[in-house]
Amino acid sequence: MSKTANLEINGQKYEFPLVEGTENEVAIDITNLRSTTNGVITIDPGFKNTGSCESAITFLDGEKGILRYRGYSIEELAEKADFLEVAYLLIFGHLPTKEQNDKFHDDIKAQSIVDEDIKKIIEAFPKSAHPMGVISSLTSALTAFNPSSVNVNSEEDMYKSVVKILGKFPVLVAWTYRRKVGLPLDYGDNSLGYVENILKMMFSQPNACYVQSEILINALDKLLILHADHEQNCSTSTVRVVGSSHAGLFASISAGISALWGPLHGGANQAVLEMLESIKLDGGDTKKYMLKAKDKNDPFRLMGFGHRVYKNFDPRARIIKKAADEVLGNLGIQDPILDIAKGLEKEALEDSYFVDRKLYPNVDFYSGIIYRGMGIPTDMFTVMFALGRLPGWIAQWREMRLKKEPIGRPRQIYIGETERKFVPVENR
Repeated sequence: MSKTANLEINGQKYEFPLVEGTENEVAIDITNLRSTTNGVITIDPGFKNTGSCESAITFLDGEKGILRYRGYSIEELAEKADFLEVAYLLIFGHLPTKEQNDKFHDDIKAQSIVDEDIKKIIEAFPKSAHPMGVISSLTSALTAFNPSSVNVNSEEDMYKSVVKILGKFPVLVAWTYRRKVGLPLDYGDNSLGYVENILKMMFSQPNACYVQSEILINALDKLLILHADHEQNCSTSTVRVVGSSHAGLFASISAGISALWGPLHGGANQAVLEMLESIKLDGGDTKKYMLKAKDKNDPFRLMGFGHRVYKNFDPRARIIKKAADEVLGNLGIQDPILDIAKGLEKEALEDSYFVDRKLYPNVDFYSGIIYRGMGIPTDMFTVMFALGRLPGWIAQWREMRLKKEPIGRPRQIYIGETERKFVPVENR
């Protein structure tokens, strides 16, 4: 294969090098396009065909339904690893040894106390505040209590920043939830594992002993692993662009949380439950809504089915479906909303219209069901997504800073007015 690409503009020919990834992905390197062609740029709204970086973290092939972290398949990681092992893998590039894993756990636990003044900030929010706005603000506020910048050339400094955010963020998530539902703020129990402690911090009652559920621990652990990274999506790109200005880790992650908030990104699992609620209010007839979904003239859209990246079955959905079945089946949850979800899933997997178009239930569909089964409020779903995505954001920020990537600065094609003269107000 030729190692260059040829471009002709107004009869003038230009040559640009090709870049090939380890999974045979090919890109045209247009770094010098503007200078070589005297001002010509490319335009790609949404950057759907533009690579913003070279990354060694996550490989995704939507056509084949492949997702790998650092070369390990998502299927194998979800089956054999726990969330903190996967976090270590994403951030540092390799699976931890037993000693590294134990130290990672201990160091994160040592950083799981947040400054008491954070409580004053969270108590200043009304209970009606959206949890994503709260968690974004609290994450940004961590900068005030940790003002020193990270020396990215120091492995020790970088490591300390990583364990600090991994230790404190679950506390902020739990406090955001407990503030919303009116429970006293809780630090959990450092004798517990990472995921077990998250569940205890969120759900323990002040007048009762909290009893762990292995089914919920397993389901949440898998969900966090499946959400840990997903290549250069909207929020991850945001973290990298904000970090490219040499903004700190906490500020960059806060920006990523805000990007994740949108219904087209992290808010998708919330949209699934809102759809299920509307179907219930309309009588709960799933067949009616399947017909509406197939009607091109009907504005109704079936949320949680199909994926803009995966053109086949979402590999994460295959994994989490089993956990969703366990949560709903073994816990004996009676909920008409979840009954509607199961009905939609069954019909979509059997209806040729959806099967032929590969509109299968995706990870957002099943994660929404699991969070509902756990008793997590709908507007907290995206916060839980952020909890899972945290290691990916850290890994991407760290990679970008270590590679000394230039500040993000997209170009534009101006389509406004050409130069015109100012007219004094009395003459307009």
